[in-house]
Amino acid sequence: MRSVFSRIMRPADGVAWVTGASSGIGRATALRLAADGWTVFATARRTDRLEALAQQASGKGHIIPMPGDVTDPSRMKDIIAKITETHTLALAILNAGIYMPMRAQAFSAATAKDMIDVNLGGVCNALDPVLATMIAQRTGHVAVMASVAGYRGLPGAAPYSASKAGLIALCEALAMDLVGQGVRISVVNPGFVDTDATAINDFRMPFLMTTEKAANRVVRGLKRPGFEIRFPRRFALILRIVGLLPNRAYIRVIRAATGWK
Repeated sequence: MRSVFSRIMRPADGVAWVTGASSGIGRATALRLAADGWTVFATARRTDRLEALAQQASGKGHIIPMPGDVTDPSRMKDIIAKITETHTLALAILNAGIYMPMRAQAFSAATAKDMIDVNLGGVCNALDPVLATMIAQRTGHVAVMASVAGYRGLPGAAPYSASKAGLIALCEALAMDLVGQGVRISVVNPGFVDTDATAINDFRMPFLMTTEKAANRVVRGLKRPGFEIRFPRRFALILRIVGLLPNRAYIRVIRAATGWK
């Protein structure tokens, strides 16, 4: 299965597409890719933010706004069709996502649905045309932004953890299907990153990093063989190890570690 995880795409191979590019990790990653020489098609709902992003691009590459909502499957297909009219789609980073903390005492099906529709459904809407294109051209690399919160459930993040766990399983299954297709798929599992989304958290976030540092880790991971890109490594490893505990022990340890009451 090594061929699935070893393909390294470069600017000479084609163009990149980044969703959720107007803020957070997506924005920083688009800028980093442009600095590395990529032509980046950037998608988000707000056209004004994408235009401002394009103006900030530096290096040999550039950023082209391609507005769209990931919950609109027809728009995702239109965007890929437009890109591939004149370019080879070499790299797709499916990053769009939302986070709203939620405890059981205030559980909202509507809010949970919103998160799942964007985080999981939005990735599926983008994967539809991306995988069809890359499989047909027998080349490409798609990276899906999940989270260490998808390893196991975390307090205050029930729908968010569920959506990210779904993405991890989705990528694992697709990796098996893509053997021999010339297409690499990666799952990106970051820890806490200082974004507008995490700014609403009212608890201490260990190993918190800037969006620029997170983008550097993402791009560095794209240039290395492997399936999972995870960071910070120590935090991800701790969660992986704790996640091996039996259910009752896991719940007790995580409640104690987070001071959850």
